[in-house]
Amino acid sequence: MSVDPRFPQALLDDEAVAGARILTSLAGRPDALVALGSGLSEALDEAWGAPAATVSLGDIPGVVAPVADGHGGELRAYEACGGVVLVATGRTHLYEGLGVRPVAALARAAVAAGISRAVLTNANGCLKPWNLGDVMAITDHVNLSGASPFDGPLFLDVSAVWDAQMTQALRGVCQREGTYAILRGPEYQTMAETRILSGLGVDCVGMSTVMEAITLHALGVRVAGMSVVSDLSFADGPTDPTAVVEAASAARQTVVAGIEAALGA
Repeated sequence: MSVDPRFPQALLDDEAVAGARILTSLAGRPDALVALGSGLSEALDEAWGAPAATVSLGDIPGVVAPVADGHGGELRAYEACGGVVLVATGRTHLYEGLGVRPVAALARAAVAAGISRAVLTNANGCLKPWNLGDVMAITDHVNLSGASPFDGPLFLDVSAVWDAQMTQALRGVCQREGTYAILRGPEYQTMAETRILSGLGVDCVGMSTVMEAITLHALGVRVAGMSVVSDLSFADGPTDPTAVVEAASAARQTVVAGIEAALGA
């Protein structure tokens, strides 16, 4: 994949380079980045064992320690899937009001450190008659956040953000596939907004992942995504944030299998 040199110039600044030095000090040059969403922070503990090294996310330049329920605060380095895999046990969100830079800071540092692949995961509100705990392979996205990782005339083709080979590998693991939409949050959508989103062809909605994916794609990284059905948006009852985390946590086995499949593609 060819990379427009303007994107590294805009995104891989001194902050990203400083972050990369910390990342490479953990276990050498990393091959891949995994971001674990709500309720998934411990997903890899049993499957991959103890990490080779860890660092607090807040100690990486530009990265802000996660504050949302169900998100961990560590970056872990594992020897797995044929190389060094960096695993973030949580993330920062746009709704925290800090802007896009900290949301995409880890992605920028990881690229500066040398990654070529990434798998991004999250929990979602589902607009389909699916089941809690189903895992959707993200095949496309809709950016309704009003935000972008770039400012100025940096025009990026985002028609193929989600890598075709990695996504194909996820199809053999995930129960579902479809389109993920990002809203800024932190409020969940109204029923009217839910109907509109469904009419637009959105399958699941959340408040993360897309800023990182766009950043990684702009910098030439292959990206795959999985979204765990953690809330049924057309349900009669209100959304319970605790139940969202619990539903995502129950999907750990599928998520781990998907990570391994995508990184092996």
